[in-house]
Amino acid sequence: MKKNIAIIWGGYSSEIVVSEKSAQGIYSFIHKEKYNVYKVKIDEHVWEAECGNETFPIDKNDFSFTANGQKIPFDFAYITIHGTPGEDGVLQGYFDMLRIPYSNCGVLASALTFSKFTCNNFLKSFGFKVAESVVLRPNDDYDTENIVSKLGLPVFVKPNVGGSSFATTKVKEVSNLQHAIDEAFAEAPEVMIESFIPGTEVTCGCYQAEKGFQHLPLTEVVTKNEFFDYNAKYQGEVEEITPARIADETAAEIQRQTEQIYHLIGAKGIIRADYIISNGVPVLLEVNTTPGMTATSFIPQQVRAAGLNISDVMTDIIEYEYNKLKKRN
Repeated sequence: MKKNIAIIWGGYSSEIVVSEKSAQGIYSFIHKEKYNVYKVKIDEHVWEAECGNETFPIDKNDFSFTANGQKIPFDFAYITIHGTPGEDGVLQGYFDMLRIPYSNCGVLASALTFSKFTCNNFLKSFGFKVAESVVLRPNDDYDTENIVSKLGLPVFVKPNVGGSSFATTKVKEVSNLQHAIDEAFAEAPEVMIESFIPGTEVTCGCYQAEKGFQHLPLTEVVTKNEFFDYNAKYQGEVEEITPARIADETAAEIQRQTEQIYHLIGAKGIIRADYIISNGVPVLLEVNTTPGMTATSFIPQQVRAAGLNISDVMTDIIEYEYNKLKKRN
């Protein structure tokens, strides 16, 4: 009997538009001859499953839906919500309670990595190189001049708990810092301000499945924009080169570091870690436990460059996580 797979998209943030694109990508990747695949939207207003040309409400008591008098339970959840509640551990806790296996990191790893500041400083304690940064929370007293004296200029101002470069600004003048902070606070409850590090930006994907740990080739990110912003990510204003044009030993070191991160945070499924190579040294930017999965996203690019089939990778992850949970139960 085919397993029923829910591709969960949506969320409570501006990243919902990216989540929808990732859901479309994952839907196209998963083998339909092996699985019954449904897209499930979760946002602040509705939980609903698509079935044919209709939508049906999700029963939150057991994460199922009823269509034409037939109750359809889900055997596996592929979470592709970028932002809360799918990337921060909230939805993972719900599925843990229901004992439904899912595709990505658990509660602790998701919550840890969702806070860029907390995750980077956690990994810094293990010797990873990260940019200097400060975090601002509501009602914090701060002085923009003091921030600049600590971090220098330029700095990046971004939501600490968000992604896709929404409300992210490269600030070159102290007079512009407050406006960038206000813009980031309008997007998220915490703001991270990070020192600028010049160099070559690369990203490295990896995952664990039944056949063992799989490193993926690195992608080099080249853009004429000020940084890898939303337009570069989603409007084509970027050149993405896979494999990256870097020394083999540097690529191998970044793959090694990414595998170490995977195990340190207790990751599951596919993750991606972003770096700047500055003077030959990899500096970690952030860890992404719910990477974009459109046909042109980094992970599908890297899977192809590795000579793998993305549909087979999806199957490997689904079966590996499904069987792990069933063995524990």
